[in-house]
This record gives sequence, structure tokens and C-alpha cells, in this order.
Amino acid sequence: MLNSIISATKTFSKKKTILSIHGRYDRIYLDKRAPRKKIGMARIISFVNQKGGVGKSTSVVNVGAFLAAHGKYVLVVDLDPQANSTSGMGVDFNTLEWNLYHVLTSGLVPEEVIRKTGVFGLDILPSNPNLAGANIELVTQPNREFRLREVLSRITTNYDYILIDSPPSLGLLTINGLVASDYVVIPVQCEYYALEGLSNLLKTIELVKSNLGHDLQVMGAVLTMYDRRNRLNRDVVKEMQRNFPGRVFQSVVPRCVSLAEAPSFGRTILQHDPYSRGAKAYRQLAEEILALE
Repeated sequence: MLNSIISATKTFSKKKTILSIHGRYDRIYLDKRAPRKKIGMARIISFVNQKGGVGKSTSVVNVGAFLAAHGKYVLVVDLDPQANSTSGMGVDFNTLEWNLYHVLTSGLVPEEVIRKTGVFGLDILPSNPNLAGANIELVTQPNREFRLREVLSRITTNYDYILIDSPPSLGLLTINGLVASDYVVIPVQCEYYALEGLSNLLKTIELVKSNLGHDLQVMGAVLTMYDRRNRLNRDVVKEMQRNFPGRVFQSVVPRCVSLAEAPSFGRTILQHDPYSRGAKAYRQLAEEILALE
């Protein structure tokens, strides 16, 4: 049955197939999963932007869902104390006894904290607002920039992809996310200031590479909240593609009501509205990422 589900997701564009996937996710293999062959290491990708409200958490959650729909085992690491990815995947962080804060500061193993979600193959290492305290508590620890890297090294053979939702800042938590990652995806809102912000972020990434000796690659920038009726939005897309050639994904995420309301139901766009323009954009983005394997 698992093979048939994975096969079906690869023909995702067919309406009948989508209904089949959408209807079965909530009741098949949520508690029992087929054993996975541990044949490789996960590709670890940080979604980073020091500016908030650019669709970073939305991108992490929905890219993760569509990677899982393509048969990949995916872990979302919610490194943001706002815990938007956690709640957006249907996990109530207020009811959790343990979260990423305890893993980073108390030595709790991640396997004890990771939770399954309503999408087969998609797990979450949840956050909580108290994670903000880790910015202070990690300061005095040795190798403080490498703490998350050490944590994830335990579980890289359990997943195909690990997606990190970084805080909207360039503090110690974000640095931990960058050091733990192989690649960076930068969600960029279609507005003028996004160009300047992207330039500054690319400089920060270069500093991490040079000062911490970490080979970190920029996978690309993804444009979000695009409204084709807005001339400024169209101009920003052109400027991004002109100023950062080869570093901008072809997929452009539109402003979409269903993308905005899905988190309030604790669901990904794949579960909430798989026919929407937002779902189509994130499916294409996931396929672009898969094509880079």
C-alpha cells in the first residue's frame, strides 16, 4: 500500500490522484511506518531571512509536505521561538512537555522530542516561545555555534531532507541553523527592500563560511507573496532575476487566501487546498529542489 501511495504522489497533478492522497493521509501509517533503509545522509536546508513576514515558515512547512508527497522522509526543525511551523503542522506547543529548547540546552536527545504530523513521511522537531532563552544560555557554552549541528548528526540517516525554519534575525540560533546546514533557501517577499535585505544576508552567509570554516551553499531565493496585478511586484521579480542570476528559483509563490488560512487549521496547503495556486507553486518548488539532487 505504501508503494502505491508514493507512486500516486508522483502523478500528483491528476485530480483523482490528489483526492486519493488527500483522503488517505489522515488514517494510513500515522503511528506505524514501514522501516526505512538507512543508505545516506539527509540534505539539510535552512530557510533564512532576517526579515519577518516573508513566508519563511509557510515555505518550510509546504515544501516539506510536497517533498514527503514525492516519497521522501522529511524532518522540519522549528528553530524559531515563534513556533509558527510547529502550530502550522497541527502541533500545539503549549501541550508539549519537551521541545527543541530542551534538546539544545539540556542534552535531551532529539528522538524523544520529534513528533509525527498528519502527512505521511513528514515529522517535526517542535519549538516553543521559551526557545528564545537559548540565545542567552548558549552564549557561555563551548562550540556554541555547532550545538544544532551536533544534535542533527544523530538523525541524519533517518531522513532524506531536514528543513530548518530559522528565526527572523541573525542571532545565535540562526547561526546554529546555518552551521548545521548544507544549503540555504532564502524566501524573499516581492517588495523593494527585499533586494537590499538579500544582499546583506548573502554577506552574512559568506562570513559564516569564512569564519567558521563551513562549506555552506546558497541553493536559491524563492519569491513569495507575488501579486501579478501589482507593477512593483513584477519589477521586483525582474530585478531579482537580473541581479542574482542562477540564484532565483523559477517557482514564484503567489498571494493566496488558502496559504494564509491553512495554518489556522494546523494543516499544510497539500492537506488544506491541494488545487490552489499556492499548492501548485510549492509543488513546483519542491520539484526544483528534488531536481538538484
